[in-house]
Amino acid sequence: MLLALFVYLLTKALQVLPVGAAYAVWTGIGAAGTVIAGIVFFSEPASPLRVVFIATVVAGIVGLKTTSG
Repeated sequence: MLLALFVYLLTKALQVLPVGAAYAVWTGIGAAGTVIAGIVFFSEPASPLRVVFIATVVAGIVGLKTTSG
């Protein structure tokens, strides 16, 4: 059910973003969300380096969004 919602939201994003940026944002959010879920729900380690790399992914997403227009 959630996958259908995510694909719908990707379709909506494609109306205002180029396909490369939209797909990169979609996968980046999924990757960062998966790591965060692992830390929160499965007690995976939240080392400072992991947090830095998650922040890097988020910064890349923000950069793509702000420069795609």
